[in-house]
Amino acid sequence: MSLDAQMKELASRSKAAARQLTGLDTEQKNRCLHAMAQALCENKAAIGKANEQDLETARGMGLSQAMIDRLVLNEARIEAMAQGLREVAALPDPIGRILDERERPNGLLLQKITTPIGVVVIIYESRPNVTADAAGLCFKSGNATILRGGKEAIHSNQIIAELMVQAAQACEPHFPVDAIQVVPTTDRAAIPALLSLTDEVDLCMPRGGEGLIRAVAECSKVPVIKHYKGVCHVYIHGQANAKMAIDIAINAKTQRPGVCNAMETLLVDAAIAEKILPELGEALARHKVEVRGDEVSKKWLAPLIDQGELSFKLAQEEDWGAEYLDLILALKVVANLEEAMAHINRHGSGHSDAIVTEDPASAERFMRDVDASAVYWNASTRFTDGAEFGMGAEIGISTDKVGARGPMGLDELTSYKWRCYGKGQIR
Repeated sequence: MSLDAQMKELASRSKAAARQLTGLDTEQKNRCLHAMAQALCENKAAIGKANEQDLETARGMGLSQAMIDRLVLNEARIEAMAQGLREVAALPDPIGRILDERERPNGLLLQKITTPIGVVVIIYESRPNVTADAAGLCFKSGNATILRGGKEAIHSNQIIAELMVQAAQACEPHFPVDAIQVVPTTDRAAIPALLSLTDEVDLCMPRGGEGLIRAVAECSKVPVIKHYKGVCHVYIHGQANAKMAIDIAINAKTQRPGVCNAMETLLVDAAIAEKILPELGEALARHKVEVRGDEVSKKWLAPLIDQGELSFKLAQEEDWGAEYLDLILALKVVANLEEAMAHINRHGSGHSDAIVTEDPASAERFMRDVDASAVYWNASTRFTDGAEFGMGAEIGISTDKVGARGPMGLDELTSYKWRCYGKGQIR
């Protein structure tokens, strides 16, 4: 069978499964989700074995340590996947909600009702936890899922999906086996073949680096929800609490540098630079962060640089828009709030940006005028996450302005239809 035929068959099975999912009520879906979570916890050893195969592949491919970190499934991450499924089960069912209701003068009653999207394709790199998160969210929202991870994670993705399907079938006989499918090939040609099937596939969500997302968006014939990269900023305002600012900056950069909500650029107000940069530089040095800064920041960091404690390079123009996904930080001293916002709106990616300040007026202006899907006042950008936003797991982050924006949870995985109740009305 040709690759095109394989993808057609897979998508057709997924479409049939999506129709079957509409017959499951909330209680049935929640039982399945709890069973899936239990299966992941009970099979940690098998998941770990499959994951080790993938880690060997990743090391052989020469992937960066940050990318390998995304791939690792240790006991804590498996437990987190399971907990994410339980949290999704605890959330209200997004299907069947009345968004609008009106009665027309002719007596026609109209209701706008949430419905599943249908078949959702998820294309992603490394992070096999996405398999559980995406499948769980899609299932709760009544959607069938087709998962296409990278070749470096195929064994992990396959066993997670298999365990989830087996667990759901064991507790709910009406669970369709094709509701969660992993593309069985690592052939890159599978992606355009799959995304050409406009009659079967309703939506695609790519998760990964800018190159992957642009490639998917350019080849897809079905709608794509995307964010190209996470160039997240923290701006330390002149009226910031210095200790808070340092804590936030270090957390945003170092807690997990290889994810899209990690800070990539730090902006420091000139009014506070002399006070805060030496101490901040020491903290960055302790965390082995390489700084790519401007001339002004170099001046205040000079003692650390001269002593060889802090790795520093003068920033180039391309650094201001870079998504490093590593322990590298672009650093710039700005004159004021206006310059900070102008810099963010010019170089940012619309993902997540934060201001640290004790001045409410400056904070409110920043949150109003910075163009991003999530803006923060006195908090780390690392919170842009479905679980942290109370959505349970998330299927991705959207920086689009039409449709979903920010973390995508259950509500963002629904469409709607109009139900029209009449009594013989004609027009």
